[in-house]
Amino acid sequence: MAGLGAGMVGVNGLIMKRREFMALLGATAAFPVAARGQERAPWQSMPSVGVLTGNVAGDPGAQMRVDAFQQGMADLGWIANQNYRLEIRWPGPNPARQKLEALELVAAMPDVLFATSTGTTRALREATQRIPIVFVGLSDPVGTGLVANLARPTGNLTGFSLYEHSMSGKWLSLLKDMVPGMTHAAVLFNPDSAPYAPFYIEAAHQMESRLGMKIAGASVRSGADIAGVIEAAARNGAGLVVLPDGGFFGAQSAITIPLLAQRRVPAIFAVRFYAANGGLMSYGADLTQQFRDGAGYVDRILRGADIRTLPVQFASKFELVINMKAANALGLTVPGRLLMEAELIE
Repeated sequence: MAGLGAGMVGVNGLIMKRREFMALLGATAAFPVAARGQERAPWQSMPSVGVLTGNVAGDPGAQMRVDAFQQGMADLGWIANQNYRLEIRWPGPNPARQKLEALELVAAMPDVLFATSTGTTRALREATQRIPIVFVGLSDPVGTGLVANLARPTGNLTGFSLYEHSMSGKWLSLLKDMVPGMTHAAVLFNPDSAPYAPFYIEAAHQMESRLGMKIAGASVRSGADIAGVIEAAARNGAGLVVLPDGGFFGAQSAITIPLLAQRRVPAIFAVRFYAANGGLMSYGADLTQQFRDGAGYVDRILRGADIRTLPVQFASKFELVINMKAANALGLTVPGRLLMEAELIE
């Protein structure tokens, strides 16, 4: 460096002030994904994250969870559209629309992709085997064929799973505790957005003799289908288990919950949001927390972590929520054991 004055550095024949050089080094450190050779579109000047939900934009529960993801990123130092680009797509539960939106997201060459359902995870995996994909809220990613090795993912997928299929037995047991005389129940699902439903129904059948109940699957694809299932349940004195879903029931909850109350049909949901908004009860993990946990994995990948070193994690804490107003309207007396275990919503 002979011949260069103090405070000056030679770079490829150019002379640069030390403060400018150090700023350049700092910018490189802030974007380690680029430093390790990840391709980026020409217009991208900062890291980018693409989010593919299984919900529609007007779903308040889904919006709350996506907000939790953004807050989780902010807590880790990532401010959307300030030091990373964030693109969120809301295709809803329709598989064809999810595939189209997945292809468009991948074409923008984000550094990390974030999926919120089995369907959107599958759509992104089909669109790319190169870009890291972090998922949340999945039902048994091994059983659905998305992940082969939970401890050390071998592809470009990892994330957080909510339930195993045996959970359907727990939902039915809780519903039976709430309505001891119940002898029939239906497991409600949309086959397009919940392709894993047969596994849950199989596990539910294994509980029939123990619970003294007859279990049936109820496939629905529209609000009219849901209304038909609720009417049949009302006629037969049956209860309903509403499966965790890739976005379909979120969009239908505004008609489903009032109709359940009107027809006096007891139902249990997998997500707290439904019990908090008028449903009888729910039992499940904190889905919103998984969005925050997912932000942690996205952060680690943006900072240089290899996705294959990030194991798939399962929820370990589950919460029972009972809506007392709904229980009273149905004429149900909540058993003392459930009163002690549950969060009660008046």
